[in-house]
Amino acid sequence: MNMIRTERKYIEILRILNEHQEPMGAKRLSELMAERGFVLSDRAVQYYLQYLDEMGFTEKVGNMGRVLTAEGRAETESALVGDRIGFIISKLERLAFRSTFDPQTDTGDVAYNLSIVPDDAIDCVLAGFDEVIEAQCGFFSSYRVIENDPRVPPGNTGIMTICSITMDGVFQRRGIPVRMAYGGRLAVEHGQPVTFLDLIGYRGTTIDPLQLFISAGLTTLTSLVSTGTGTALANIREVPASSETKVREIIAEMKRCGFVYPVTMGTSVFNLKSDPYRLSIVSFSGMNFVANIFEKGIDIRTEIGAGNIPFSKIVSKN
Repeated sequence: MNMIRTERKYIEILRILNEHQEPMGAKRLSELMAERGFVLSDRAVQYYLQYLDEMGFTEKVGNMGRVLTAEGRAETESALVGDRIGFIISKLERLAFRSTFDPQTDTGDVAYNLSIVPDDAIDCVLAGFDEVIEAQCGFFSSYRVIENDPRVPPGNTGIMTICSITMDGVFQRRGIPVRMAYGGRLAVEHGQPVTFLDLIGYRGTTIDPLQLFISAGLTTLTSLVSTGTGTALANIREVPASSETKVREIIAEMKRCGFVYPVTMGTSVFNLKSDPYRLSIVSFSGMNFVANIFEKGIDIRTEIGAGNIPFSKIVSKN
């Protein structure tokens, strides 16, 4: 057990398996390890996997690959907590880099979140998602229902929503450095956002801030979508203040494609610290879809930043 906690390669393999719900083989694991700075051959990965099997942390699923066991998930959560600080933002930054969406042509890949809900609750879930869209407190004005996907267990339905990290990818490709700074709870009164109640920095946490707020019951989306007053989830990004004109042009292009942001932007917004050199961009999170369903008592599991997918597959109904 001590060895597994001090061996970075083992820990990284466990982390990758923990991030993905589907079984993974040595070849795919080797590719993902390389993206994280660990260059291992398929054969080397296979060797590590055999050891993890022996430890009881992984198990084979036919010829499809490995998944984590309950013991493996517990080990992943407990191993090297200090080392996992910043892991969430690193994952999101990788997704931003892979996002190739071009709002001028409506083409390219976007980052997405994947939610899984029971089939018998799907009508209520979709109605709840539509409430968030109608209230304009999501990040994008549409979603995609999927059924034939290996990540969706029998008796369940998957729903893809665009992750706001897509915005970062667009900015970066236009030459604008962007920093995902905080995830927070934003108070809204009579349809007007007024102040942040709590903030968590993405670079100092081992868990996604917005998932934490949802699971702790610290949102009131059901009230917000019905009365215009409540507490929603929002992200804060920072870009150079000198890029404001270009940023506004990009936002206008993305709005034409169905994106819904910003809530506000400026060098001094809400109760955030003023900075004349940094422009803060506040946007509602796509996780508000999830929060609204969670508050209704419906079972919903969501992987934030589940991957990248062509934009056309999100907006298409076919």
